[in-house]
Amino acid sequence: MLRRAVDTPFGRLTLTEAGGAIVSLRFGGEGADSSPLLEEAEAQLRAYAEGRLREFDLPLAPAGGPLQQAVMAAMRAIPFGETRTYGEIAALVSAPAQAVGQACGANPIPVVIPCHRVTGASGLGGFSAPGGAETKVRLLRHEGAYSLLI
Repeated sequence: MLRRAVDTPFGRLTLTEAGGAIVSLRFGGEGADSSPLLEEAEAQLRAYAEGRLREFDLPLAPAGGPLQQAVMAAMRAIPFGETRTYGEIAALVSAPAQAVGQACGANPIPVVIPCHRVTGASGLGGFSAPGGAETKVRLLRHEGAYSLLI
């Protein structure tokens, strides 16, 4: 596995590549490996952070069972600057909202698979990255998803 750390306004993000796909993104960490995919992923993260990219286009291979995969697909379908509730995702994947929350918290590629765009019905909901809700708020503000934050 190859790892590359990228400093962003949202914190240091460490990408992991395996088998020609991004398999994880962690907040924090270290890595200075180089590959065409990691270089492209870094370029896309920087473009996202600078407001020049709204949708990532990278080969992804996140681990997870069928429910986790369904939830990640639903998260990837949420447009930049918009949010969906855990309940809305639950209805799409025919699972309880609590299971959707657990799947969001287990997302191995946050930011790229935008779990920060999933919120509670009456509030922000959680975020498992360092900084928790504050990091989630920074990502949502960056995308202009202000309706929840007012």
